[in-house]
Amino acid sequence: EVQLVQSGGGLVQPGGSLRLSCAASGFIFRRYAMSWVRQAPGKGLEWISTINGGGGDTSYADSVKGRFTISRDNAKNTLYLQMNSLKPEDTAVYYCATSQGSRGKGTQVTVTS
Repeated sequence: EVQLVQSGGGLVQPGGSLRLSCAASGFIFRRYAMSWVRQAPGKGLEWISTINGGGGDTSYADSVKGRFTISRDNAKNTLYLQMNSLKPEDTAVYYCATSQGSRGKGTQVTVTS
């Protein structure tokens, strides 16, 4: 059974930083691309970033490019999202997701002064 356990998130002021983690189990983590998506209040899911299985290839939505960094530690079966220079419009529930369609339960990120 695929399990994605998220941690991190919380309340931060504009310009601040947060790191999200996603611990994976139930599948061979290193074989699959992983992504982060988010859902802001009243809006649909927005893709943020994807990293390939080996970790050497990443892509980002324009809305977060240059501010967010996706990474993974295949030895720890863990996916990360480092979020810097956070803006109020980054407020959302953030989900990690496998390329096979499984998603974590989400973690709230709130950016407010």
